[in-house]
Amino acid sequence: MAKRATIDDVARAAGVSVATVDRVLNGRMKVREETAQKVAEAANAVGYHARHLIQQRLRVDLPEVRMGFVLQKENHSFYQTLKAQLEAAVTEVTGARARAVIEFAVSQSHSEVSDLLRGLVGRVDVVGALAVNHMAVTEAVVDLRQQGIPTFAMLSDFAQGERLNYVGTNNLRVGRLAAWMLATSGKRPGKLALFVGGHRWHGHELRETGFRSFFREYHPHVTLLDTLVNLETRQLTYEATLDLLARHPDITGMYLAGGGMEGAIQALREERPPGQVALVVNELTPETRAALSDRYLTMVLATPTEQFCRHLVGLMRDAVLKGDSVVPGQVFMDPVIHLPESV
Repeated sequence: MAKRATIDDVARAAGVSVATVDRVLNGRMKVREETAQKVAEAANAVGYHARHLIQQRLRVDLPEVRMGFVLQKENHSFYQTLKAQLEAAVTEVTGARARAVIEFAVSQSHSEVSDLLRGLVGRVDVVGALAVNHMAVTEAVVDLRQQGIPTFAMLSDFAQGERLNYVGTNNLRVGRLAAWMLATSGKRPGKLALFVGGHRWHGHELRETGFRSFFREYHPHVTLLDTLVNLETRQLTYEATLDLLARHPDITGMYLAGGGMEGAIQALREERPPGQVALVVNELTPETRAALSDRYLTMVLATPTEQFCRHLVGLMRDAVLKGDSVVPGQVFMDPVIHLPESV
């Protein structure tokens, strides 16, 4: 039977006296945060039985930061992953006792998101949200700011000039990357289709702009069909894709600037052999991973969600503890490119 770790073992591992470990454990006298953290790490390393109590003692004197998040589509795998990684990032916050309050919008409605934002007043100190770019949402952000609650735009920007920060990919660049891939992978002349989730998603608007500007610059003779709105729903995208394939049998590529990619994948599986129509989408999910493997997807441009969550949460902590002036106006992260041979 292994010997049970003692307070002497903790002191030795931390390079401090037993008295210092005792002070950290029992909170009898103030200990420098750096020293206390060293003791906590040593206690964890040697398996000291009271290590969890030491962690609690460390955090009790730290300021509390309540972080609110408004996400979309609760049952979608991407947002479930995002929720889990946000919660994990919050638990790892240093210098504060952070906790997460997460709400989900049922629809893209600006009024619903505005209500959810206002409903966080009194419950949180800072907010990160996924929202359409609408005046009603901007007014809600202004209301929060007047209550001392800064707002961060996540993945798709909104309330520019009123929100504190945008964190996500450079969506103009993402659109150009999608265009480059379709231009490069095209095996024959044909038409290209583009879907956006809605005209109020600023990120989708930028992706569309980047997509079209690439073709204007490098391939002006390519036929780009009118942009379709799919409301990021699977069924609407499925039906619209079937209709496109029937009306334009010479389609050679499609880009989905928002969600609903599952519907496009299903339609292509039913109507075309793999690879005949190049398809580019955003975000890696179980369904898009399978479609890459089966060659029904040409490329996935994914948000580095773990990095995104940690960076966002760190900025939110700084906004509360250090003030708005230390937070940059926007932070761009490079998308992760997934190809059939990389999954």
